[in-house]
Order: sequence, then C-alpha cells, then structure tokens
Amino acid sequence: MRMTWSARAGVAGFALIVTLGTALADSSREARASDARVAHSQVAQGAPRSSRWPDTPVARLETLALLQTLNADLLSNDSATLTLDRWCEAHKMAAPAKIVAERVHDTDKEPTAEVRQLLGVGPAEPVRYRHVRLHCGIHLFSEADNWYVPARLTPDMNKVLDTSDTPFGRAVQDLHFRRRTLAAKLLWSPLPQGWEMARVFPQANQGPLELPSAIIQHRAVLSLPDGTPFSALVETYTGEVLDFPPPPLP
Repeated sequence: MRMTWSARAGVAGFALIVTLGTALADSSREARASDARVAHSQVAQGAPRSSRWPDTPVARLETLALLQTLNADLLSNDSATLTLDRWCEAHKMAAPAKIVAERVHDTDKEPTAEVRQLLGVGPAEPVRYRHVRLHCGIHLFSEADNWYVPARLTPDMNKVLDTSDTPFGRAVQDLHFRRRTLAAKLLWSPLPQGWEMARVFPQANQGPLELPSAIIQHRAVLSLPDGTPFSALVETYTGEVLDFPPPPLP
C-alpha cells in the first residue's frame, strides 16, 4: 500500500527528530539550568508575527524539520556567521546573500564572574562587549551578546570591531577559531511535545502560521587553535530565518 504525503512527511520528520534528539537532550538540560543566569535579549521579548507558511499539520512538520536542520548546521560549524550566509543563499532570501551586522550602541553589559571564568581572565583583564543584530537582506536572523578579550585578537581585528559593523565571526576568521557550544535550546516548536507518540496533529487553521520572535538560543565559547578562549556568546535566532515561501506539495 502506498503511503500518503502526510504519512511520508510524518515518518521523515520523526526520523529527523530521533537522529537529533539525543544530541540536543544534554544541551537542553544545561540550557534549562543556566536560564536564570542568561538575560533575555530584546528579540526574545517581541510578539509573534504572521509568516508565509499556512497553519496546517504538514507546514508545521516542515517548519520543525527546517528548525532542526538549521540548529544542527549551527552546532556542527564553528562560525555562525558563515552558516547563516549559506542559509540565506540556499533559501534565496537576499541578493547578495551575505550576513550584515547591525551594532547596537546604546547598551553595555559588564562581564559576569561566570563570563570571566569562561574566558579565563581575572577581574582586572579588559573584556569588551559587542551587541549586534545579524541581517540577511531585510530579514533579522539573530541577535547576539558577545564578550571578548581584545588582547587575544590582532590590532587589525580590534580596529575592525571598534569601527565597523562587520560580523564578529567574519572579523576574526583568520584566527581559525574553534567553537564550543555550552547550551543549545529550541525556544519554540511548531508541534506539541510528544506528538509522534500521540499520533495526533494539531488541527489546521485558516490563517498563517505564527512564528515567535525567538526560536533558537545558543551559548558558546570561541577559542584559538591552542584552546585559549577569547569570546563568550549568547545568540538568539529569530523566526525570520523561516521567512521564505514553503515548498510546493507534490
């Protein structure tokens, strides 16, 4: 007996979630433990927005698969900027498909004792703070809080970071840095927890699927090839990463 499109989509979505579920479980537990210590960024406080996706069971399954795919790509690559470059290009969301940083100058956050410990610096060591929003064309993809040690960068890199809106990952890419994820959390899921066991999808609605302003959050440390940390990050990814037309059904 041939499977229907909905059945095939359900099987594919369940396989994807099983594959990624184990990897996300540990990081999700750590994220829950650290939530009280991580301040919510402005993007996390925004209201849900209508999307280009219909509010149907198939569309919800598709958006879940896309979220898991993006999350896996971010977790498996050292540079979030370059990963978002590829996402922007693959989904034809801007031309040229290049991530641009918008610096937010009216905020400053002193590094906490935890951040200084992650960076391996004492209380007197200078640590700079950079708050940026990353855009793909007109789409706001993410907002990041970044504490970094200027003494561990080159003078040219510090100049670029001080005087331009260049994304951090692009500015320091010549360091050939490595990324260590401390926590990764899906802040939203288009399907309820346990949907694959209940075998019941949410009912379709007439309007578009509403996407929250914050859908994924990562905490990470960037290190030099010798293991010396130089940057501590909190990155919040927005629902606008899914702001492209859904694929046509066969």
